[in-house]
Amino acid sequence: MARSYLKKATLTAQSGASDVHGIVQGILSDIEAGGDDKAREYAVKFDKYEGNIILTDEEIEAACDRVPQKLKEDIQFAHDNVKHFAEAQKGTVSDIEVEIQPGLIAGQKAIPVDAAGCYVPGGRYSHIASAIMTVTTAKVAGCSHITATSPPRPGLGVAPAIVYAAHICGADKIMALGGVQGVAAMTFGLFGLPKANILVGPGNQFVAEAKRILFGRVGIDMIAGPTDSLVLADKTADAHIVATDLVSQAEHGYNSPVWLVTDDKALAEDVMARIPALIEDLPELNRENAFAAWRDYAEVIVCANREEMAACSDEYAPEHLTVQAEGLDWWLNRLSCYGSLFLGEETTVSYGDKASGTNHVLPTSGAAGYTGGLSVHKYMKIVTWQRSTREGSKAVAEATARISRLEGMEGHARAADVRLAKYFPDETFDLTADG
Repeated sequence: MARSYLKKATLTAQSGASDVHGIVQGILSDIEAGGDDKAREYAVKFDKYEGNIILTDEEIEAACDRVPQKLKEDIQFAHDNVKHFAEAQKGTVSDIEVEIQPGLIAGQKAIPVDAAGCYVPGGRYSHIASAIMTVTTAKVAGCSHITATSPPRPGLGVAPAIVYAAHICGADKIMALGGVQGVAAMTFGLFGLPKANILVGPGNQFVAEAKRILFGRVGIDMIAGPTDSLVLADKTADAHIVATDLVSQAEHGYNSPVWLVTDDKALAEDVMARIPALIEDLPELNRENAFAAWRDYAEVIVCANREEMAACSDEYAPEHLTVQAEGLDWWLNRLSCYGSLFLGEETTVSYGDKASGTNHVLPTSGAAGYTGGLSVHKYMKIVTWQRSTREGSKAVAEATARISRLEGMEGHARAADVRLAKYFPDETFDLTADG
């Protein structure tokens, strides 16, 4: 049985994207040339904001005081979970030392980058969780300076809950600067900041394009497109929960794809019948986003069996992947292309997005086929070193000289030759490239 589409998308994430390259390149060039003053101009132009760019200690304290105690406790809970998981991740990378040949020792070191720039969206929604996810992992990784930046709102500045989250998670500086100008300020080291070694965090298409253009002179976590989610469900799944989970992710934006893959047509039809009412029940902005996303980007796919379902999922390589089906261990072992996996009805993408501990900065638009999401590892450089005794270098020098000459790189060969001549003056070596 081939795949059957009960609902087929009319648009894709790519078809919904506009060409913003020229606009973003122009802003970046302006700010690099004009520095702090030009960045402030763009803050006034785009965010209607004329306050401090770098928040003072007093402004941070005042913002924190405006956050309700219950929300503070929830943010602390989420921070603790993300920190706990990040610390466990960091423990999987260690410095090593191995004797390759007698007398020849090589090793690796994991060194955190010096300065991290964390972008926290604050336009359509205030992404408190993004501050937690990005700043906490940078702190656990050991970055010596962490800047968090978020779009300010006229008359308010950065959302108080974002300020609070960034502050308790370990940001050294908090900046009221959104969009391309925020990314540029961290990259170029404006307003007295150190130049960022890596930029992380989600953002709109302008932020994503800025990161794309700047990649190379600065590291990035990934180039993120619209968020996407896929649910794998069989006859044992609860149709209401499946439908709710799909709608919960569609509210991200008008171009956020959601997909249902199942081997039970009756379940698929039940889920599809429930979704309009669930969308209609959302607040206005969320309803508009979810309605457009479901109408234009959503798909419902019926497969013959669970193996075909898994193959379909791997092909889509979703950012978020939920399994509501029997045999969770089978799915865990079989699935291979996803940003983050949610096994069973008892967990959901929303948990990962907000508070359960795994990171919500994840690969979109099929990028899960080649990369994972944000983790402490993204902030760390795995570097190598070696040292050798003179005897240990002997065989390596011989091989290096001959390989270099075969490649035509005589200078490389001679770097080996001189060591052999110095360390073993009484020996003769065949260092030619001939057989």
